[in-house]
Amino acid sequence: MDLEGRRESSNVEDRRGMSAGRKAGIGGIGGIIIAGIITLLMGGNIGDVLQNAGSMGMGMEQQQGTTDPTQFTQEEQELATFSKKILAGTEDVWSKVFQEQGLGTYTPPTMVLYTGSTSTGCGQGSAQMGPFYCSADQCLYIDLSFFSSMRKQLGADGDFAYAYVIAHEVGHHVEYLTGTLQKAHQQMSRLSEADANRVSVRLELLADFYAGVWAHHDNKMFRSLQQGDLEEAIQCAQVIGDDYLQKRAQGYDIPESFTHGTSAQRMKWLKLGLQTGDVRYGTTFQQSDAQL
Repeated sequence: MDLEGRRESSNVEDRRGMSAGRKAGIGGIGGIIIAGIITLLMGGNIGDVLQNAGSMGMGMEQQQGTTDPTQFTQEEQELATFSKKILAGTEDVWSKVFQEQGLGTYTPPTMVLYTGSTSTGCGQGSAQMGPFYCSADQCLYIDLSFFSSMRKQLGADGDFAYAYVIAHEVGHHVEYLTGTLQKAHQQMSRLSEADANRVSVRLELLADFYAGVWAHHDNKMFRSLQQGDLEEAIQCAQVIGDDYLQKRAQGYDIPESFTHGTSAQRMKWLKLGLQTGDVRYGTTFQQSDAQL
Protein backbone atom coordinates (compact mmCIF):
# COMPACT_ATOMS: atom_id res chain seq x y z
CA MET A 1 0.00 0.00 0.00
CA ASP A 2 1.08 3.55 -0.67
CA LEU A 3 0.54 5.53 2.54
CA GLU A 4 3.13 8.21 1.88
CA GLY A 5 2.04 11.53 3.36
CA ARG A 6 -1.10 10.08 4.91
CA ARG A 7 -2.24 11.39 8.30
CA GLU A 8 -2.26 9.33 11.49
CA SER A 9 -5.43 8.99 13.54
CA SER A 10 -5.52 10.67 16.92
CA ASN A 11 -8.17 8.21 18.14
CA VAL A 12 -5.51 5.92 19.54
CA GLU A 13 -4.66 4.90 23.10
CA ASP A 14 -1.20 3.43 23.43
CA ARG A 15 -0.96 1.04 26.39
CA ARG A 16 2.02 -0.92 25.13
CA GLY A 17 4.42 -1.84 27.87
CA MET A 18 1.97 -1.04 30.65
CA SER A 19 1.17 -3.58 33.37
CA ALA A 20 -2.14 -5.25 32.67
CA GLY A 21 -3.49 -5.74 36.18
CA ARG A 22 -5.44 -8.77 37.33
CA LYS A 23 -6.86 -11.22 34.80
CA ALA A 24 -10.54 -12.03 34.76
CA GLY A 25 -11.82 -15.53 34.15
CA ILE A 26 -12.76 -16.10 30.52
CA GLY A 27 -13.40 -19.81 30.58
CA GLY A 28 -16.93 -19.20 29.37
CA ILE A 29 -15.82 -18.67 25.80
CA GLY A 30 -14.36 -22.15 25.53
CA GLY A 31 -17.60 -23.57 24.19
CA ILE A 32 -17.82 -20.87 21.54
CA ILE A 33 -14.26 -20.84 20.24
CA ILE A 34 -12.47 -24.15 19.90
CA ALA A 35 -9.46 -24.47 22.18
CA GLY A 36 -6.20 -24.75 20.32
CA ILE A 37 -7.07 -22.38 17.47
CA ILE A 38 -7.97 -19.29 19.50
CA THR A 39 -4.44 -17.96 18.95
CA LEU A 40 -4.98 -18.23 15.19
CA LEU A 41 -8.44 -16.79 14.83
CA MET A 42 -8.40 -13.30 13.38
CA GLY A 43 -10.93 -10.58 13.25
CA GLY A 44 -13.63 -11.66 15.67
CA ASN A 45 -15.63 -9.45 17.95
CA ILE A 46 -14.13 -11.42 20.82
CA GLY A 47 -14.83 -8.61 23.25
CA ASP A 48 -18.53 -8.99 22.66
CA VAL A 49 -18.25 -12.75 23.07
CA LEU A 50 -16.63 -12.11 26.45
CA GLN A 51 -19.51 -9.85 27.36
CA ASN A 52 -22.12 -12.37 26.26
CA ALA A 53 -20.30 -15.14 28.12
CA GLY A 54 -20.72 -13.31 31.39
CA SER A 55 -17.21 -12.08 32.08
CA MET A 56 -18.44 -8.55 32.68
CA GLY A 57 -18.37 -7.41 36.29
CA MET A 58 -15.03 -9.08 37.05
CA GLY A 59 -12.72 -6.91 39.13
CA MET A 60 -10.20 -5.14 36.92
CA GLU A 61 -7.25 -3.07 38.00
CA GLN A 62 -6.43 0.04 36.01
CA GLN A 63 -3.47 0.04 33.65
CA GLN A 64 -0.36 1.41 35.32
CA GLY A 65 2.75 3.08 34.02
CA THR A 66 3.46 5.08 30.90
CA THR A 67 4.50 4.05 27.42
CA ASP A 68 8.15 4.64 26.54
CA PRO A 69 8.58 4.58 22.74
CA THR A 70 12.30 3.79 23.12
CA GLN A 71 11.55 0.30 24.43
CA PHE A 72 10.01 -0.83 21.14
CA THR A 73 11.78 -2.11 18.06
CA GLN A 74 11.80 -0.15 14.83
CA GLU A 75 9.49 -2.77 13.29
CA GLU A 76 6.91 -2.35 16.04
CA GLN A 77 7.05 1.43 15.83
CA GLU A 78 6.53 1.21 12.08
CA LEU A 79 3.55 -1.09 12.64
CA ALA A 80 2.10 1.37 15.14
CA THR A 81 2.45 4.23 12.65
CA PHE A 82 0.98 2.05 9.90
CA SER A 83 -2.00 1.10 12.07
CA LYS A 84 -2.71 4.73 12.91
CA LYS A 85 -2.68 5.64 9.21
CA ILE A 86 -5.05 2.80 8.35
CA LEU A 87 -7.40 3.83 11.16
CA ALA A 88 -7.33 7.40 9.82
CA GLY A 89 -8.26 6.02 6.40
CA THR A 90 -11.25 4.22 7.85
CA GLU A 91 -12.34 7.46 9.50
CA ASP A 92 -12.16 9.35 6.20
CA VAL A 93 -13.96 6.65 4.23
CA TRP A 94 -16.73 5.82 6.68
CA SER A 95 -17.46 9.49 7.40
CA LYS A 96 -18.01 9.95 3.67
CA VAL A 97 -20.04 6.76 3.22
CA PHE A 98 -22.29 7.49 6.21
CA GLN A 99 -23.00 10.96 4.87
CA GLU A 100 -23.71 9.74 1.35
CA GLN A 101 -25.97 6.91 2.55
CA GLY A 102 -27.91 9.05 5.03
CA LEU A 103 -26.67 7.01 7.98
CA GLY A 104 -25.99 10.01 10.18
CA THR A 105 -22.65 11.15 11.55
CA TYR A 106 -19.91 8.56 11.73
CA THR A 107 -18.37 8.36 15.19
CA PRO A 108 -14.98 6.62 14.94
CA PRO A 109 -13.83 3.97 17.40
CA THR A 110 -10.70 4.24 19.52
CA MET A 111 -7.87 1.88 18.70
CA VAL A 112 -6.07 0.56 21.78
CA LEU A 113 -2.54 -0.73 21.26
CA TYR A 114 -1.45 -3.02 24.09
CA THR A 115 1.03 -5.72 25.02
CA GLY A 116 0.01 -9.12 26.35
CA SER A 117 -3.28 -8.35 28.07
CA THR A 118 -5.40 -5.36 28.96
CA SER A 119 -8.65 -4.39 30.65
CA THR A 120 -11.56 -3.62 28.31
CA GLY A 121 -15.20 -2.66 28.64
CA CYS A 122 -16.03 -6.28 27.79
CA GLY A 123 -13.69 -8.03 30.21
CA GLN A 124 -9.99 -8.86 30.18
CA GLY A 125 -8.49 -8.86 26.71
CA SER A 126 -5.55 -11.03 25.73
CA ALA A 127 -3.17 -11.12 22.78
CA GLN A 128 -4.09 -14.80 22.40
CA MET A 129 -7.53 -13.72 21.18
CA GLY A 130 -6.15 -11.79 18.26
CA PRO A 131 -7.48 -8.31 17.45
CA PHE A 132 -11.04 -7.73 18.67
CA TYR A 133 -13.73 -5.08 18.93
CA CYS A 134 -15.67 -4.31 22.12
CA SER A 135 -18.98 -2.52 21.62
CA ALA A 136 -19.25 -1.70 25.34
CA ASP A 137 -16.48 0.88 25.04
CA GLN A 138 -16.43 1.21 21.23
CA CYS A 139 -12.75 0.32 21.08
CA LEU A 140 -10.78 -2.05 18.92
CA TYR A 141 -7.85 -3.75 20.63
CA ILE A 142 -4.64 -4.85 18.92
CA ASP A 143 -1.41 -6.35 20.21
CA LEU A 144 0.90 -5.59 17.29
CA SER A 145 2.72 -8.90 17.75
CA PHE A 146 -0.33 -10.46 16.08
CA PHE A 147 0.97 -9.31 12.71
CA SER A 148 4.18 -11.27 13.31
CA SER A 149 2.08 -14.30 14.23
CA MET A 150 0.10 -13.92 11.01
CA ARG A 151 3.31 -14.06 9.04
CA LYS A 152 5.02 -16.86 10.95
CA GLN A 153 2.06 -19.15 11.73
CA LEU A 154 -0.26 -18.57 8.80
CA GLY A 155 1.95 -17.25 6.05
CA ALA A 156 -0.33 -14.20 5.73
CA ASP A 157 1.92 -11.23 5.16
CA GLY A 158 1.92 -7.79 3.58
CA ASP A 159 0.67 -4.35 4.47
CA PHE A 160 -2.74 -4.79 2.87
CA ALA A 161 -3.26 -8.06 4.76
CA TYR A 162 -2.53 -6.16 7.98
CA ALA A 163 -4.83 -3.33 6.91
CA TYR A 164 -7.59 -5.88 6.32
CA VAL A 165 -7.29 -6.98 9.97
CA ILE A 166 -7.85 -3.43 11.20
CA ALA A 167 -10.57 -2.66 8.67
CA HIS A 168 -12.44 -5.84 9.69
CA GLU A 169 -12.54 -4.72 13.31
CA VAL A 170 -13.73 -1.28 12.23
CA GLY A 171 -16.38 -3.17 10.27
CA HIS A 172 -17.73 -4.46 13.57
CA HIS A 173 -17.90 -0.86 14.77
CA VAL A 174 -19.93 0.02 11.68
CA GLU A 175 -22.24 -2.88 12.58
CA TYR A 176 -22.58 -1.38 16.04
CA LEU A 177 -23.37 2.12 14.76
CA THR A 178 -26.03 0.79 12.38
CA GLY A 179 -27.62 -1.41 15.08
CA THR A 180 -26.81 -4.70 13.37
CA LEU A 181 -24.47 -5.88 16.10
CA GLN A 182 -26.95 -5.30 18.91
CA LYS A 183 -29.78 -7.08 17.09
CA ALA A 184 -27.56 -10.04 16.29
CA HIS A 185 -26.40 -10.41 19.89
CA GLN A 186 -29.97 -10.23 21.17
CA GLN A 187 -30.89 -12.96 18.72
CA MET A 188 -27.87 -15.07 19.66
CA SER A 189 -28.75 -14.94 23.35
CA ARG A 190 -32.02 -16.77 22.61
CA LEU A 191 -30.57 -19.47 20.37
CA SER A 192 -28.74 -22.75 20.80
CA GLU A 193 -24.98 -22.61 20.46
CA ALA A 194 -25.04 -24.01 16.92
CA ASP A 195 -27.70 -21.53 15.76
CA ALA A 196 -25.93 -18.66 17.53
CA ASN A 197 -22.77 -19.59 15.65
CA ARG A 198 -24.66 -19.23 12.36
CA VAL A 199 -25.57 -15.66 13.34
CA SER A 200 -21.95 -15.00 14.33
CA VAL A 201 -20.79 -16.13 10.90
CA ARG A 202 -23.06 -13.54 9.29
CA LEU A 203 -21.63 -10.80 11.51
CA GLU A 204 -18.07 -11.78 10.63
CA LEU A 205 -18.73 -12.01 6.89
CA LEU A 206 -20.43 -8.62 7.01
CA ALA A 207 -17.32 -7.19 8.71
CA ASP A 208 -15.23 -8.75 5.92
CA PHE A 209 -17.50 -7.08 3.39
CA TYR A 210 -17.17 -3.73 5.15
CA ALA A 211 -13.38 -4.14 5.10
CA GLY A 212 -13.63 -4.51 1.34
CA VAL A 213 -15.89 -1.46 1.08
CA TRP A 214 -13.29 0.54 2.99
CA ALA A 215 -10.49 -0.61 0.68
CA HIS A 216 -12.55 0.28 -2.41
CA HIS A 217 -13.11 3.85 -1.27
CA ASP A 218 -9.67 4.30 0.29
CA ASN A 219 -8.11 3.45 -3.06
CA LYS A 220 -10.53 5.76 -4.85
CA MET A 221 -9.74 8.64 -2.50
CA PHE A 222 -5.98 8.14 -2.04
CA ARG A 223 -4.80 5.69 -4.74
CA SER A 224 -3.49 3.55 -1.90
CA LEU A 225 -3.59 0.07 -3.45
CA GLN A 226 -0.57 -1.26 -5.28
CA GLN A 227 0.15 -4.35 -7.35
CA GLY A 228 -0.12 -7.46 -5.20
CA ASP A 229 -2.21 -5.86 -2.45
CA LEU A 230 -5.44 -7.60 -3.44
CA GLU A 231 -3.67 -10.95 -3.49
CA GLU A 232 -2.33 -10.33 0.03
CA ALA A 233 -5.80 -9.71 1.43
CA ILE A 234 -7.35 -12.66 -0.38
CA GLN A 235 -4.57 -14.95 0.87
CA CYS A 236 -5.18 -13.66 4.40
CA ALA A 237 -8.94 -14.28 4.12
CA GLN A 238 -8.24 -17.80 2.91
CA VAL A 239 -6.02 -18.85 5.79
CA ILE A 240 -8.31 -17.46 8.50
CA GLY A 241 -11.41 -19.37 7.43
CA ASP A 242 -12.83 -21.60 10.17
CA ASP A 243 -12.48 -24.71 8.00
CA TYR A 244 -8.82 -24.00 7.22
CA LEU A 245 -7.91 -23.25 10.83
CA GLN A 246 -9.73 -26.23 12.28
CA LYS A 247 -8.22 -28.65 9.76
CA ARG A 248 -4.80 -27.20 10.48
CA ALA A 249 -5.26 -27.50 14.24
CA GLN A 250 -6.97 -30.89 14.49
CA GLY A 251 -7.09 -32.45 11.03
CA TYR A 252 -10.83 -32.02 10.48
CA ASP A 253 -13.48 -29.33 10.71
CA ILE A 254 -16.77 -29.07 12.59
CA PRO A 255 -19.11 -26.86 10.52
CA GLU A 256 -21.64 -26.31 13.31
CA SER A 257 -18.87 -24.74 15.41
CA PHE A 258 -17.89 -22.20 12.74
CA THR A 259 -18.09 -18.63 14.06
CA HIS A 260 -16.34 -16.68 11.30
CA GLY A 261 -17.11 -18.48 8.04
CA THR A 262 -15.19 -20.70 5.66
CA SER A 263 -12.21 -19.55 3.63
CA ALA A 264 -14.37 -19.39 0.50
CA GLN A 265 -17.02 -17.32 2.26
CA ARG A 266 -14.54 -14.85 3.73
CA MET A 267 -12.83 -14.35 0.39
CA LYS A 268 -16.20 -13.94 -1.36
CA TRP A 269 -17.51 -11.18 0.89
CA LEU A 270 -14.20 -9.32 1.08
CA LYS A 271 -14.00 -9.30 -2.73
CA LEU A 272 -17.63 -8.20 -3.06
CA GLY A 273 -16.94 -5.17 -0.87
CA LEU A 274 -13.78 -4.38 -2.81
CA GLN A 275 -15.52 -4.63 -6.17
CA THR A 276 -18.71 -2.71 -5.37
CA GLY A 277 -17.83 -0.30 -2.56
CA ASP A 278 -21.58 -0.22 -1.95
CA VAL A 279 -22.88 -0.96 1.55
CA ARG A 280 -26.24 -1.99 0.09
CA TYR A 281 -24.64 -5.25 -1.07
CA GLY A 282 -23.87 -6.21 2.53
CA THR A 283 -26.72 -8.72 2.72
CA THR A 284 -25.20 -11.52 4.80
CA PHE A 285 -28.29 -11.58 7.05
CA GLN A 286 -30.60 -11.92 4.06
CA GLN A 287 -28.77 -14.93 2.60
CA SER A 288 -29.45 -18.59 3.29
CA ASP A 289 -26.60 -20.79 4.52
CA ALA A 290 -26.13 -22.13 1.01
CA GLN A 291 -26.01 -18.62 -0.48
CA LEU A 292 -23.37 -17.36 1.95
